Amino acid sequence: MGNDVNKVVLAYSGGLDTSVILKWLQEHYDCEVVTFTADLGQGEELEPARAKAEMLGIKEIYIEDLRETFVADYVFPMFRGNALYEGTYLLGTSIARPLISKRQIEIAEETGADAVAHGATGKGNDQVRFELSYYALKPDIKIIAPWREWELSSRTTLIDYAEKNQIPIPKDKRGEPPYSQDANLLHISSEGKALEDPWVEPDESVYTRIVPPWRAPDEVTEITIDFEAGDPVAVDGERLTPAALLTRLNELGGANGIGIDDIVENRFVGMKSRGVYETPGGTILFKARRAMETLTLDAGAMHQKDELMPRYAELIYNGFWFSPEREMLQALIDEAAAKVTGTVRLKLYKGNVIITGRKSPNSLYDEDMVTFEEDSVYDQRDAEGFIRLNALRLRLRKRLRG
Repeated sequence: MGNDVNKVVLAYSGGLDTSVILKWLQEHYDCEVVTFTADLGQGEELEPARAKAEMLGIKEIYIEDLRETFVADYVFPMFRGNALYEGTYLLGTSIARPLISKRQIEIAEETGADAVAHGATGKGNDQVRFELSYYALKPDIKIIAPWREWELSSRTTLIDYAEKNQIPIPKDKRGEPPYSQDANLLHISSEGKALEDPWVEPDESVYTRIVPPWRAPDEVTEITIDFEAGDPVAVDGERLTPAALLTRLNELGGANGIGIDDIVENRFVGMKSRGVYETPGGTILFKARRAMETLTLDAGAMHQKDELMPRYAELIYNGFWFSPEREMLQALIDEAAAKVTGTVRLKLYKGNVIITGRKSPNSLYDEDMVTFEEDSVYDQRDAEGFIRLNALRLRLRKRLRG
């Protein structure tokens, strides 16, 4: 395939697909491969990836714990925007891609590599997310996407290639795996195989982070979350780093059956896909943040944010994290978050997140104003003119129509 590539940085998980890709790159491009494995809280041991890369002759191996960066610089800014794609998806896979891409490009520059490679298929969103990010950060980078180039079009041919090249195959990969999964500290997604028919109910074995609500304990868990300038900083009064805080909320949510979403979504590449997402901590955080905003954001600011949210969520889903429009929206979102400080109290119970209280030093809630008791700040007679003015066009319309 030509010798225009001397060195490539591969996003490497150590699994079957990326191990085959590693060997294939060496063979077909006759180039040096640098592996990059990121710990984003997927919950797997990463050292086996190092051993596998060494076995395949790799000299430059990067294995990095990026959990704090992931939560502080990607997950939390996204949550400030209350981002939900198509009304349901908390964007757990989408938000991990820009960080992996950014670090890959940095490693390419550190090692003098002239190309980057990823293991995303030609049917999904991830290829778009990775490659838009690569190009945004390094416009002249060469990108290798093996799934769009090679002849290894099925699981069987992949396994044959692995066996031929003495690449170890995880036992469960020899049979057809029930699901294709992607995990990080925010969520785990399951797609494909048994889930491809959107009418078929998932087997309970799909749930790996969350006890199904119908099996969750019969007792309530009550917690508080403290926010400062839009971001959560403490659970039950204990200050935690961003990654530790999300880990704690994942434990609490998972134990109480919170955060399962079975979704059919519209992929950016044009097809629909069905996935089961488990986002325990994120679901709690989403509800708690919203409760904090209701107390601290002005109506106009809140509604403006709500209008922009679907566009902001779509940009992240489609892979435009490093775009000027996402950065513009982020500046507006961060401005709105500045006063979102205070404490939210919640009950967790069998898949439910129930808000029971909120307080803030920046509260715009005025008890004197809303009370049904007599007050001196709001003249109820003013409402008559307000209503008549707002009704004017409705009255004219009825008169004209007869």
